[in-house]
Amino acid sequence: MTSAKPPRIVLITGASSGIGKSCADYLQQRGYRVYGTSRGAAFPSAACATDVTMIPMDVGSEASVRQAVQWILAREGRLDVVVNNAGHGIAGAIEDTSIAEAQAQFDTNFFGMLRVCHATLPVLRQQGSGYLINISSIAGRIGVPFQGLYSASKFAMEGLTEVLRAEVRPYGIRVALIEPGDFHTGFTAQRSIATAAQTPGSYNQRFRTALGVMEKDETAGATPAAVARLLERIIDTPSPKLRHLVGPTAQKLSVSLLQKLLPQKTFEAIIDKYYGIG
Repeated sequence: MTSAKPPRIVLITGASSGIGKSCADYLQQRGYRVYGTSRGAAFPSAACATDVTMIPMDVGSEASVRQAVQWILAREGRLDVVVNNAGHGIAGAIEDTSIAEAQAQFDTNFFGMLRVCHATLPVLRQQGSGYLINISSIAGRIGVPFQGLYSASKFAMEGLTEVLRAEVRPYGIRVALIEPGDFHTGFTAQRSIATAAQTPGSYNQRFRTALGVMEKDETAGATPAAVARLLERIIDTPSPKLRHLVGPTAQKLSVSLLQKLLPQKTFEAIIDKYYGIG
């Protein structure tokens, strides 16, 4: 009689709420051993076999990232799936977003992801196997009005992931992007507003109109369960494709069809009209 196959070890950053929590809970229920991270967590005395094990990690700190990865390796000896989900958003006109605010956005969404890659890729490469999944956004394919720095951080993630996929393929590492549309999560309430955008100015009326549309779409969105199911399908696929859109049909069509078929001017007019700023 053959012994049961050991569960795959999964690391998901930013797993205390939203998409990260949904993915972590779902995979744990499906038999994976999941380690989720949060800045407010503490290292437990032992991993939990039945629940997601939450451990501390600040993706803005290289030392914190490496400590968390080493803690998992000391207990499990391997990593099979790494999901870069930690991130946040800032809204406001590009002109109203300070350099410091822009740098903070990139330090979490882009450099935080890169720090996790640096800490985990040597492990996956030495194993000769593993999946690295970066949670991007539809805003990483379409520039969303008044979320310019958030979109820019996700565009940067997409470019890096495309190159990384080619670089690590010979070592048995599978790399992919998940691009969620609007889902009902805590992201809406946690979004930052650029300081200069909080006072009357040249962009204020159009910004507030666009922000209202964004928030309405997000709060009316479905739970992120579809993202969790998609994640499992990807890590169960021997050679997954690079990009995976998930979300409302209209949003997916805007990326997969309209953006490709329509003249740029026409597509921009549609986006402006949708957000009420045309």
